[in-house]
Amino acid sequence: MTETERAVDDAERARDPRQPRLPRPLTSLPRRLVRDELGVLIVLGLLVAGIGIPYPDFLDTDNLLSTAHNSVYISLMACGMVFALAMREVDLSVGGTYAMVLVVGALLVRDGWAPWSAVPVMLLTGVACGVFNAAVTTLLALPSFIVTLGTLMLFRGVGLALADGKQITDLPLNDSYFTFAGGDPGGVPFALWVLLAVVVVLAVVLARTRFGARVRAIGSNPDAAAFSGIPVVRTRVQALALSGLTTACAAALALAFYGAGDPTLGQGYELQAIAACIIGGTPLAGGRGSVIGAVAGAMILSVVAAGLVFFEVPINWTSFATGGVILVAVAADSALRRTGRRRR
Repeated sequence: MTETERAVDDAERARDPRQPRLPRPLTSLPRRLVRDELGVLIVLGLLVAGIGIPYPDFLDTDNLLSTAHNSVYISLMACGMVFALAMREVDLSVGGTYAMVLVVGALLVRDGWAPWSAVPVMLLTGVACGVFNAAVTTLLALPSFIVTLGTLMLFRGVGLALADGKQITDLPLNDSYFTFAGGDPGGVPFALWVLLAVVVVLAVVLARTRFGARVRAIGSNPDAAAFSGIPVVRTRVQALALSGLTTACAAALALAFYGAGDPTLGQGYELQAIAACIIGGTPLAGGRGSVIGAVAGAMILSVVAAGLVFFEVPINWTSFATGGVILVAVAADSALRRTGRRRR
C-alpha cells in the first residue's frame, strides 16, 4: 500500500469508522520511520563526524548539548510546520508569531503575573494567531502563502508596538520559571526535554490519528478529500493552529532561557523552519511529512552553524555555506529515497 493510499484509507475511516481498514502489516510504522528518516539522520551523523574528526572539541558533551539547544526553537516551529506543509499549506508567520508571543509573555511577567501562569496565555496567543491565519485564508479564498506572508509582518509589528521597539527586561529571574525552565535539569537543557516530548506526541499524531490521516489525505489530493467528505476547512484551522501552538511553545522556552522579551528575535526563523521540514523529507507538494525528519533537519542547520565557527569561516560566507549544505543534504536524502524505492 502506498503512502497516498494509506492516507486516503485512514481518512475514509476517520469519516466513517465502520468502513473496513485495508490490510496493513503490523511492522509498517517502524519500517516507514526508518525508511523516511534514514537519509537525513545519516547526513546529520556525517556532518557531526566531519566536524568532530578534525576538531575533537566539537564532540564534547557540553558543546553537543549547546548545539542541540540552539536548534530547539526552529525544531519546535518545524514540528508544527510539518502538518501545514503535509496538507499543502505554508505558515510564513511563525517568525512574527514567535516575536509577538515572546513580547506578550514578557509584558505579563513584568506587569506582575507569575511567570508560570503567563505560559498558558502565551500558548493561547499562538493558537489564536494560527486560527486567524486559517480564517483569513478560508474567508478570502487566498493561498496561505500570501496570507501568512502578510501576518508575518502584522504579528511582528504588533510585537514591536507592544514593546515600544525596546527589549523588555526587569523580569524576576530568580523565579523557578527562569531557573528551571531556562536551566539544565539533569544536566540537559529543559528545552530539549520539551522538544523530545513534542516530537514523540506529534509523530504519533501525524502517523496514527484521524487528524493526521486527514492532513495526509488532503495533501495527497485535496479535491478527492473534499469529495469524500473530509472536513478540509476544519482540518486547515487545526493544522495552522497547531503551527501557532508549537511556535508559542518555542517563545515560552525562549523567554525562560533569555530572561527578556526582545521583539526583534525570530527574524528569518520561518524560512529556517521550512528548510528544516524539506531537509527532513516533508515535500512542498504535500501528502506526507516527518516530524522526526524535520527536527533532524533543524539539527543539521544548527550543526552547520556551529561547525562554521570551528572551521573559522568568515561570517560573510556563512549564508553561502549554510545554503550549500542544505542543497547537499536534500540531494543526499533524495538519492537514498530513490535507492530504497528501487530495492522495493
